[in-house]
Amino acid sequence: MLSVNKTKFCQGVSDISDSYAGFIIDQWGVLHDGEKPYEGVVECLRELKSRGKFIIVLSNSGKRAQVNKERLKAIGIAPTLYDEIVTSGEMAWQGMKNQDEGFFRNLGKKCYLISRGGDRSIVDGLDVELVDDIKKADFLLISGADSPEMSLEDYEPILKAAVRKQMKAICANPDSMGVMGEMNIMGPGTLARRYSDFGGVVHYIGKPHQPIFQKCIQMLQAKEIYPGQTVIIGDTMAHDILGGTLVNIDTALVRTGLHAGAFRGTKTPADVDKALNILSAQYNNIRPKYLLHTLKWGKALPDRKHKKRALKEV
Repeated sequence: MLSVNKTKFCQGVSDISDSYAGFIIDQWGVLHDGEKPYEGVVECLRELKSRGKFIIVLSNSGKRAQVNKERLKAIGIAPTLYDEIVTSGEMAWQGMKNQDEGFFRNLGKKCYLISRGGDRSIVDGLDVELVDDIKKADFLLISGADSPEMSLEDYEPILKAAVRKQMKAICANPDSMGVMGEMNIMGPGTLARRYSDFGGVVHYIGKPHQPIFQKCIQMLQAKEIYPGQTVIIGDTMAHDILGGTLVNIDTALVRTGLHAGAFRGTKTPADVDKALNILSAQYNNIRPKYLLHTLKWGKALPDRKHKKRALKEV
């Protein structure tokens, strides 16, 4: 059984910034809500960069890294505010390009793609042919879902047809739920799990699975930053907090994003701790090391000295 020590409640990232050189930060639900950055995010990233922190944006996005970089820039998060961006879509693209190891070996060239809004960028530049008839495909690629316009049941005929053909499936975004504005929407991971329910074989790329975290660790070690000097900040227990725990990196959960509802109505530290206990019980009793309300810096430091803030532990 996995477990961590009591969670420390923080006023902002300034409470923990002196303790870490590397920051791995989730995208949806932490940096933005799919439409705009959360209040204080840009200022927080700017403060971290001014202190020489190495920042990796880590996302279960089914799109490639460059596409995500452009999207972040479009909503006001400039590339100068972080150092690297790692996405499950990018790792899937690399695997499909090479097709030389593990699940990707001899995958085939004909792909049936399930994506959001008909987006095909995940196969751009690949020697892969997209087919509209699932019966003609060599493999199934799930990178997005048209939720809420389409329901899980709407996808089931395609999933069943692929299972009947004993087709391999790649899920380039394991998120079961996603954040879009004020609502949670079905994620592609839900489609992949239904495919498994029907008897299909799925290869998941992204959090909480270790390869994508190991990719981040390699980037950090190239800068002589090691796991003990790194913190992961995310909004989901199932992906960010579990994944970080599995690779022995400290974690911080933000109350925005996917678990916002779990903290609704909490007024005292005891209320918040009770909400965390409920979440922890649902995820093998793991707990984040820190809890943040949002990804904000906290109170300003007029002299910009690196002073540690007191942490309230409950």
